[in-house]
Amino acid sequence: MAEGPLSGVRLVEYCSLVSGPYCTKLFADLGAEVIKIESPGGDEARKRGPFLGDNPDPELSGLFLYLNTNKLGVTLNPGSATGRAVFKRLIADADILVEDRPAGEMERLGLDYQVLRQVNPALIMASITPFGQDGPYRDYRAYCLNTYHASGAGYVLPAASPNADREPIKGGGFIGDCDVGVSASVAIAAALYWRLVGGTGQYIDISKQEAEMALERVNIARYYELGKSPTRYEINRVRDTLVRCRDGGYVMVVLHPDRQWKGVVEALGNPEWAKDEKFGTHKAREANFDDLRARLREEALKYDTADLFFRVQAQGTACAPVCSAEQVFKSPQTQARGFYEEIEHPKAGKLMYPGLPYRFSGTAPRGNHGAPLLGQHNEEVYCNRLGFTGQELAKLREAGVI
Repeated sequence: MAEGPLSGVRLVEYCSLVSGPYCTKLFADLGAEVIKIESPGGDEARKRGPFLGDNPDPELSGLFLYLNTNKLGVTLNPGSATGRAVFKRLIADADILVEDRPAGEMERLGLDYQVLRQVNPALIMASITPFGQDGPYRDYRAYCLNTYHASGAGYVLPAASPNADREPIKGGGFIGDCDVGVSASVAIAAALYWRLVGGTGQYIDISKQEAEMALERVNIARYYELGKSPTRYEINRVRDTLVRCRDGGYVMVVLHPDRQWKGVVEALGNPEWAKDEKFGTHKAREANFDDLRARLREEALKYDTADLFFRVQAQGTACAPVCSAEQVFKSPQTQARGFYEEIEHPKAGKLMYPGLPYRFSGTAPRGNHGAPLLGQHNEEVYCNRLGFTGQELAKLREAGVI
């Protein structure tokens, strides 16, 4: 097992795809023991690409390989009485259960919190659903696309659209579901801390919609205060402005407040046009933004991306290049900090993974291992820990329980 500041914490995951597995990955990568329960057919993420070598093998899904590092993997179907009994035995000495079944399913299975707390009174159980365990949307089906837009997050993307006809978009990839996973991990960590200082186990109801709304609360507050919704049409157009450079790359420059504007002007060599009174104040720059943007784009074409980035940063002014995956991977900053880690997988081999976005001075995690093969740890968990014999394990497999 991986080791880290959460070593000794035991977590059972009954989740698929992204939000729940990303939440538990954050615990596993910090040393918690995470037992991932998959149906005998496997996590849905195993069917999603990209696949290593374009080979559609469920053991080679890049999505699954990333989301499930440092976990033990077992298969189990809790739909039968035997499966439910095995599930309860897994929960008996767990600190945490994270599940993402549709609202009401765990209750129908006889595995809801009220039942499981009788098995393990100290259990912290977290349920992740699209809209939470109550309310009129409780039973609605939803995927990442749905919950992202239900939160209002997509309504302001792409920011600074040149016209109001530009349709809204979803954040790239599974960023919304990963945001949900982060929110869930914070809630669980808080419940774990409370229990450690004398509290009890408890149930956590996590709504994906609300988790993503929490990241958009500034725009929601604007509606509350102003009575109108911010839109993607030229939103924050003077604050954040995208310019294209000579080499075809892009840099985002920040023009507000005034100290940011002055830094950009200095970096561009104090061009004469910047001294015009129509660019002298933020209000004036806003009123003349089309002209301002055209002039900035003309100036940016005199520089390569890296050159403009370093010139603006040298003025103590915020800006950032728009980086491709290749540029991010080769970044001297991430290379210098050793952000990427090689992790061995029994079938995919040694692969490079993004590491932790923080460092510990005294409890640095170590001993990472790859995502589990389907049912890889059935014998270790069911026989070595729960006491099943090899013959009993075979019978469970024949009956479709594992």
